[in-house]
Amino acid sequence: MVQIFKGEEELKKAGYFEQLNDNKVLCKICGNECILIDGQPGRCRSRENIKGEMFLSTYSVASSVAVDPIEKKPLYHFYPGTSVFSIGGWGCNFNCIHCQNWQISQPAKTMTRGSYHLTPQESIKLTLSHKSQGICWTYNEPAIWFEYTLDSAKLAKENNLYTAYVTNGFLNKEPLKELSKFLDAYRVDFKCFDDKNYQELCGIKNWKNIYNNTVYAKELGIHIEIVTNIVPGFNDSDETLKNIAEFICNNLGPDTPWHVTRFFPNNKLNNIDPTPISTIEKAVEIGKAYGLYYIYKGNCPGKSETVCPKCGTVAVERDFNFKIHYLPGGKCCKCNHDLNIRC
Repeated sequence: MVQIFKGEEELKKAGYFEQLNDNKVLCKICGNECILIDGQPGRCRSRENIKGEMFLSTYSVASSVAVDPIEKKPLYHFYPGTSVFSIGGWGCNFNCIHCQNWQISQPAKTMTRGSYHLTPQESIKLTLSHKSQGICWTYNEPAIWFEYTLDSAKLAKENNLYTAYVTNGFLNKEPLKELSKFLDAYRVDFKCFDDKNYQELCGIKNWKNIYNNTVYAKELGIHIEIVTNIVPGFNDSDETLKNIAEFICNNLGPDTPWHVTRFFPNNKLNNIDPTPISTIEKAVEIGKAYGLYYIYKGNCPGKSETVCPKCGTVAVERDFNFKIHYLPGGKCCKCNHDLNIRC
């Protein structure tokens, strides 16, 4: 039984920070690299400088828990058809004006109010009791919950569970390397491809770290899938979509799934119409032109299939009826082509 959080969270010491002069600290968990004076919380609001050391104020405080199909993340080439225990915390290292989960990523009130107290051990017990095949840290940015997710991931692997991050990709390389020993999937948002729109949409700089660190995650053996939520007037230009598609193909491989999804008005962007279906279809065609094999339309009507790029055989049907046709090891049942499906 998940307990509603009561009282103050026990502070735990954070990793990945550097002590500076005058009791300041440099947080090195993500690309923001906040420099904090004594008593100051980080931009993400999950870490705080206390007398020259970094502490975690929300280590086992969860905002949301649910059992989801893995396809909802979306992860289409990662254990298709399985259920995953999904858990989210509070806060974010971005400040996206179009965030669909802004109530938990940008909370206005005390972050522990109405929360769940869920230790790593309890999260794994819940995963097993709900007969889920894995655990995913999602809903808000898991990188700012790094220590909690790392402790949970270690326990997950001891219990033969798969692990997944749904992330903005801003986690720095050193903690990513440590996490990679226990992380199976990295579902990353490629939101834009330039300084201006990353700053306007998300409020961050150093956006190239996201792309470079995603390549590093692949080199570490983590399964990668990319999402681009296409926001009219921000990242819907042909140039932006071409740049993203080309980067994925050239640096992550043509068999990397790219999910191009419709934006719907949310948070501070309630004055913009939903993304036209024609824009999503344009993105699909651009992805194909740049050599990507698997491009999926998100938040759109109709079924979604995984099709073998070599012979055209349907490998996975996603509709009212979910059907798998591929061979063990994620190979096409007709031509034995590797479909880049982790299963």
